[in-house]
Amino acid sequence: MTNAVHIIVFAKAPVEGFAKTRLIPALGASGAARLAASMLRHAVEQALASGIGTVEVCVTPAPQDPIWSGLLPHHPSALSVSDQGQGDLGERMARAARRTLGAGQPVLLMGTDCPDLTAERIRAAANGLCTCDAALVPAFDGGYVLLAMNRFDASLFQDIAWSTPSVAEVTQSRIERLGWRLATLPALHDIDEPEDLRWLPLSWLPAAEAQGTPSQTA
Repeated sequence: MTNAVHIIVFAKAPVEGFAKTRLIPALGASGAARLAASMLRHAVEQALASGIGTVEVCVTPAPQDPIWSGLLPHHPSALSVSDQGQGDLGERMARAARRTLGAGQPVLLMGTDCPDLTAERIRAAANGLCTCDAALVPAFDGGYVLLAMNRFDASLFQDIAWSTPSVAEVTQSRIERLGWRLATLPALHDIDEPEDLRWLPLSWLPAAEAQGTPSQTA
């Protein structure tokens, strides 16, 4: 296994009308927010369980916002929380990756959209950094679930049409242009659109349909 890898989980607050808005036609605003909360907890728990290094949750809105109260697993010694800051997704990820790699630590960037991204799969991506400069887990929708790197280059985050089917392909082609070695792992399913719900584990559906997910406050 490579040196300890710093995991950064990018997360939106799971509140109505803010997270998983494309699922609202299928689940309603509160159901979509409940599912987002379950997916956030799952992603953070799997990152911690992977045991590959430290875990940071990079959030929007900022961690000081009261909406975050009680939403993250309580692991005070193993988990840090940071602010995504301004800019598009690429700028936010680039800033976090540059900071970590600049401190001399490999970085693994992941989101909260993929219930199939388990601790074992996170470890497999980190192990890819033993022999490669980067590791990628594509998503079946054309994006990617995870990107891990031993090196930084801003081109991997600039001028990319995020949330489109070209994201993984463009990222892979830019990595190849850089001359980096890339480990590509099997593709997984993100849960973004109503048709993606068929890939959701059945045990998650009651959470999406139950009552009581926090609403966005004014």
